[in-house]
Order: sequence, then structure tokens, then C-alpha cells
Amino acid sequence: MSSWKRNSILIGAPTNLIAAATAFIPVLWLCSTYNCWPDWDIVLTAWGMTAISFGAFYVVEPISYYAALGLTGTYLSFLSGNIGNMRVPVAALALEATDSQPGTLQAEIASTMAICGSIITNLFFTSLAAVVGAAVVATLPAFLVKALTRYSAAAIFGGTFGNFAIRYPKVAAFSLLAPLGIHLAIPKIPAWLLIVISVFGSLAVARLFYNMEKNKAQVRDA
Repeated sequence: MSSWKRNSILIGAPTNLIAAATAFIPVLWLCSTYNCWPDWDIVLTAWGMTAISFGAFYVVEPISYYAALGLTGTYLSFLSGNIGNMRVPVAALALEATDSQPGTLQAEIASTMAICGSIITNLFFTSLAAVVGAAVVATLPAFLVKALTRYSAAAIFGGTFGNFAIRYPKVAAFSLLAPLGIHLAIPKIPAWLLIVISVFGSLAVARLFYNMEKNKAQVRDA
């Protein structure tokens, strides 16, 4: 496991950093070619607005997805994208199909292989959709297009939640009811704050149940 993690970090960390750096190449080329460099106050204002809107996800997503993705899967997923609606579901199903416990080497390998397969499949069908997708969507009835655009992501998240809810019903009940209760009690709570409370609250409850079961097992063994 230590060798796996060491090699994952050795490859994954610089690869993700290189990808982050090269993402600026189109902007730098455009600004240098047409001499349209923005002022720093505009850049910092835009970054601040983005950080306010999505800053919570910088912390929430790596932590909340790690159990399903594993270390290597996390590197792969944040490099390829489509994490919530593609990488997490396939990794979760791979763990279930192979009866792997999160945190083990078997789970790391299973989730990594599943994510690699999803990236290749996603790349093929994304390229195909870019070529023929618009023509296909244009032939579909309006109600079907509306359903696909509005509910497909929710259906994927719901299926993933159901998969974990079967295995951890107590945690699932809390993670479902807690944000609903908070939203009803504080209707104007910011979405990012609700997400942070829900995610870390669910992690705390899961840890509490884990310790309770561990203590019960120790008592039985004694």
C-alpha cells in the first residue's frame, strides 16, 4: 500500500499541477497575441467571485469523494473531470462489485481501473456526442430533452446515494434529513454553507457510528 501511494503521488501530483499550469496557455496566448492584458484588479475581482461561489468545493469535494475514489482515483478524477456524475458512481460500483473495503489496496486498484475505463469510455462518447449529439438531440421530443437536461444528473446522484444508503442506512438517513432540516429551519442559508455543514456533519456522524460499532465489538470480544 505504501509503494502504491508513493508511486501515485509521484505521478499524480506533478501531472495535475502541469494540467493546472497548461490551462492558462490559451489565455496567455490570446492576451499576448492581441495585447489585451487585463488589469490586476479585474483579475483578482474575477478570482474572488469564483472563490466565493466555488471555494467551499476546494475542500469538500476531495474529502467527500475520497472514500470512493481512493488516492489514485482522486488524481485521475480531478484531472479528467465529471467527478460527481461519472467517476464517483463507477468507483462506488467497482467497490461493491469486488466487495472491496475503502482504504485497502484492493479498493484502490478496483476504483482506479474503473475510473480509467470510465475516462476512456467518456472520451470516446464525448467526442462522438460533439460530432453527432446536436443532430440526435434535435430529433428527440421536447419533453425528453427537457427531462435529460434537468433530471439526468439528479438521477445519477440518486443512484449513487442509494448504493451507499443500502450499506450505511444510518449515515444515509442523517445525510438526507440533516440538510433538509437545516434548509427548512434557515431558508436563506447559502448553498455552499449548507453543503459544507452537510458533508462534514455526515463525516462526523459516520465516524461516530464507526466508533460505536468498534466499541461494541471490543466489548463482545472481552
